[in-house]
Amino acid sequence: HLGEMILRLKDGTINGKAAKTVFAAMADGEGSPDAIIKAKDLVQNTDSGAVEKLLDEVLAANAEQVEQYRASDEAKRGKMFGFFVGQAMKAAKGKANPAQVNELLKKKLES
Repeated sequence: HLGEMILRLKDGTINGKAAKTVFAAMADGEGSPDAIIKAKDLVQNTDSGAVEKLLDEVLAANAEQVEQYRASDEAKRGKMFGFFVGQAMKAAKGKANPAQVNELLKKKLES
């Protein structure tokens, strides 16, 4: 079952946080990784359109910080970027692919 969980992590079905939840549930005898993922609704959202919509909402809700980000130097941008990623992951309830969020967010903030 561990190999199955690792496969779901590698293929993007779940993220690292969800994998920890699945692992703990497996240790408690709750079933196979796929059954746990389905039962606990842990499938990661990788739909670019849905993630972009979520990012648009996060950026609109934090318009002042977006302006500060765009006016800042590279050193300050790093911390501010982390803020936006955090807000996006919070809005996605941890179900968005962090790498995808980072990539799409960079494009949106640089445009």
